[in-house]
Amino acid sequence: MTILKEENVVLNKSFSNKEEAIREAGRLLVDGGYVKRKYIESMIEREETVSTYMGNFIAIPHGREDAKELINYTGISVVQVPEGVNFGKIGEDKLATIIIGIAGAGDGHLEVLSQIAVYCSEIENVTKLADAKSEKEIVQLLGGIEA
Repeated sequence: MTILKEENVVLNKSFSNKEEAIREAGRLLVDGGYVKRKYIESMIEREETVSTYMGNFIAIPHGREDAKELINYTGISVVQVPEGVNFGKIGEDKLATIIIGIAGAGDGHLEVLSQIAVYCSEIENVTKLADAKSEKEIVQLLGGIEA
């Protein structure tokens, strides 16, 4: 199963808080058949304990380690948020304009997370994702990421 399809991408969204953004990234994973609905709650719980903000305007929410049984297949979702959403705690400003939800089956989680982190460490790549005008363009930009 392909880990990123056009149906797993939404453009030009806005959210009032990070929980809404995480829920949208999780919904895309559920709709794609990658995870069971309960995985979204695990994504929220992880964010409450450890921020998934990675810097460079990127957040990579994912479930807790004990949620592995809720993952059907390795997959990612991408939510473009032009106005950004704050992934920091109260008083912190950690603006994310690209939210990448991850579900890694087996040991695939760290490999996918690592590939995304390397790609997004280059601000030019993040800018391309933020400026993308179509779901297809996002899929092409992230096409090198594999499970």
